[in-house]
Amino acid sequence: MNVDVLSERLPDLARRHGVPGGQFVLRHEGATYTVLFGEEEAGTGRPVRADSKFPTGSITKTFTAALAMVLVDEGDLDLDRPLADELPDLRVPGASFGEKQTLRQLLSHSSGLPPGRDSDDLAGTTRRGYLADCARTRPIPECGSSFSYSNIGYVVAGFLVEHVARMEWREALETILLTPLGIEPAYITPPAGRPHVPGHAARATGTALPVRQTLPRVEAAAGALALSAADLLAYGLLHTDGARGVPGLLDAEALVPMRRPVAGADPFGLADGWGLGLSCYRAQDGSRRVGHDGTSDGTSCHLRVDPATGTAAALTTNANTGMALWEQLTAELAADGLDLAGYSYSGEDRERRAVPAPPECEGTYENGDTAYAIDLAADGGALLKVGGEPFARLTFHDDLSFTMRELAANRLAYLGRFLRAPETGRLEQIQVTGRRAQRV
Repeated sequence: MNVDVLSERLPDLARRHGVPGGQFVLRHEGATYTVLFGEEEAGTGRPVRADSKFPTGSITKTFTAALAMVLVDEGDLDLDRPLADELPDLRVPGASFGEKQTLRQLLSHSSGLPPGRDSDDLAGTTRRGYLADCARTRPIPECGSSFSYSNIGYVVAGFLVEHVARMEWREALETILLTPLGIEPAYITPPAGRPHVPGHAARATGTALPVRQTLPRVEAAAGALALSAADLLAYGLLHTDGARGVPGLLDAEALVPMRRPVAGADPFGLADGWGLGLSCYRAQDGSRRVGHDGTSDGTSCHLRVDPATGTAAALTTNANTGMALWEQLTAELAADGLDLAGYSYSGEDRERRAVPAPPECEGTYENGDTAYAIDLAADGGALLKVGGEPFARLTFHDDLSFTMRELAANRLAYLGRFLRAPETGRLEQIQVTGRRAQRV
């Protein structure tokens, strides 16, 4: 690994993608390489440091999963016990969720819960109120895949951890997992603690504007952590086959189920498979990598681990365009012989024949507060509306999958597909970035 070349290339990629700053740390063949680039906040001249804390978004979920798996290993939690047996607040009149669903389903995004809730509606929401709302939510039925990415599911997993550990999520996370690893975290939710790097909205003009973090405190377990790339690497190395953990404090064997793909949990558009907390990716040679990607308000962070060889890498960035930087970086590293198994969310790397939109896909699809509408176009394409607003033009392929071109930015954005009900053969659901919605 030529760290000098990497030290020159990463700032170039950051400028190209409008990313003010970031960190990249790589563990490969027994050596650790660190590259720091840019500013913590655009225009301040304050350089990114090795210990700068970046909001990691959904990578937080892997830490919540690891915390739960440690408690499972210690006998305090059961992966297959009904959630309502542990969380009495799920037992409310008219409940549709909790009596059959389990922790195993929460961690693998297979519980059928909706993707998320409007942050503005959650200010001041209590755990009891949040769980009561979950209990009254009708889970989306399986439709060829059980996977439907859900922030709500990981909030419930965090509540479950709090209930059995008799500590708040933050205290349990630090006591059981972070402190043994030597990680000093920051958080984007109150109470205020260590400072963290702000996120940015990158503009086509080349400017980047700081943005405010909006995650409500009640949803901390799904996205509140702010960490450095070195922190992410220290955690990632727990998920290698030779990991020893922290003797007397943390047994790495307890985390092995996190990286085993769950049958039936197909996260189309997000990854190639999903374990009990980690996403799974196929490298070009067919070998497997695990990790997670995370976006917060104006940040994009990434973790990849090769369990077999011990190679691990982490990237933190402070702009919404950090995902595109990561995709280009992993493609270039793979061309040089280091395959971290980057995953193209846009499908830009997939050569597929375009076909006319199937007429039966037209309609409205919902899951909780998430609503998609498909309008057919005269030229054989289709328009996707999100929340009633035109969002993307769809190009279809012959397996009912599609690529999406964002209307506002005129760029490929995400992958999606339609799903047929196995019993009837009818097209009943849409799946966009791993999130399923039911025809209404």
